[in-house]
Amino acid sequence: MDNLELKRYANAVRKGIVTAVHGAKAGHPGGSLSAADMFTFLYFEEMNIDPKDPKKADRDRFVLSKGHTAPGLYSALANRGYFPVEDLPTLRHLGSYLQGHPCMQETPGVDMSSGSLGQGISAAVGMALAAKLDNKDYRVYTLLGDGEIQEGQVWEASMFAGARGLDNLVVIVDNNGLQIDGKIEDVCSPYPIDKKFEAFNFHVINIDGHDFDAIRAAFAEAKKTKGMPTAIIMKTVKGKGVSYMENNAGWHGKAPNDEEYKVAMDDLAAIDAQLA
Repeated sequence: MDNLELKRYANAVRKGIVTAVHGAKAGHPGGSLSAADMFTFLYFEEMNIDPKDPKKADRDRFVLSKGHTAPGLYSALANRGYFPVEDLPTLRHLGSYLQGHPCMQETPGVDMSSGSLGQGISAAVGMALAAKLDNKDYRVYTLLGDGEIQEGQVWEASMFAGARGLDNLVVIVDNNGLQIDGKIEDVCSPYPIDKKFEAFNFHVINIDGHDFDAIRAAFAEAKKTKGMPTAIIMKTVKGKGVSYMENNAGWHGKAPNDEEYKVAMDDLAAIDAQLA
């Protein structure tokens, strides 16, 4: 898939995020939007998946460790064909299969329920180990927030993955620099992120998380890396694509009202026009 097509899908994913969170009147748009390009690349190019057979045995697995950004995952899944895009506004509604955090029992395409920060990477490490023990060649991907990696469980899982040389595992860190209380460096700095993963025997790649050429090259490099897991640290913009949400920690976990929703959709429509 060429980059222009990926950019168009990524913008559709962003529209879905804003629409879902507006419909829920709650949720986490900032970190969903910052990771939208990564969600798009994973589901439209990188992963071996089949929306018509979500549980196929040899599929690649994805675990959203920062489970609060479920709107981003749901929008990517919907746009990829796992379920109707029209269902996105039911996010967090009573009876909806689109819960506030991913639920593997309810939502097609979700490989692991997640939401308690730090636990998703542990599940992903277990999946990668299972593949090794079963002599299977599927790959496992997990997305973490840069605030999430302040959790100790992240590093226990990383230590295990590095010690076992799980080269079928790719850990992606969304380094948008902001968490619910402000700048990550002010709350509890995890920097330098790359050096920490290197210390746990990871092959580390630093990229611009909004550059599809860089994303594509990083995953190609990860596949060539043997004997150790890969960590992709992607520098991103929180709230990417929506003018008033960009680099604004206040949009970590709140929904736009009707007026703000219109501005956001106008912003994204303008991006669509540029990509036409």
